[in-house]
Amino acid sequence: MSTTRGVLYVHSAPSALCPHVEWAVGGVLGMPVDLAWSAQPAERGSYRAELSWSHPVGTAAKLASALRGWERLRFEVTEEPTASSEGERYSCTPTLGVFHAITGLHGDIMIPEDRIKHAVVTDALGRRPLLESLDALLGRPWDDELEVFRHAGDGAPVRWLHQVV
Repeated sequence: MSTTRGVLYVHSAPSALCPHVEWAVGGVLGMPVDLAWSAQPAERGSYRAELSWSHPVGTAAKLASALRGWERLRFEVTEEPTASSEGERYSCTPTLGVFHAITGLHGDIMIPEDRIKHAVVTDALGRRPLLESLDALLGRPWDDELEVFRHAGDGAPVRWLHQVV
């Protein structure tokens, strides 16, 4: 199985949830995880952490699945593309749920043709404006909600975890 690298950004988690996040991430990575939590200035009483990892392709999906659905948890997981796989990005907020996108070599979101066709037809039928549909396909609502949390984490240290064999 091919190995890739990625980053987990926990943008905000209440203090009571932090050990549960570590336990869930450790379960996916197959090793104990001790994240360096720091206060999240964008939300009082919440904390942020980052973790860079090197594991098999598909780890981002497993991390997103392990963390999704927890109230008041905001996170993003990215996975770099490899010679045999595309990259991925997952974003999650309490109000919007999980957004998933395939990313190309340079980090651009790649939208499947059928999803673009659906957006055009939906616009033509007057159900949803095309620009609104394209914004959703690109994850703009998630970016808008997470942006303040991203900036609050500028300059934070990043730790690398490599799979131990």
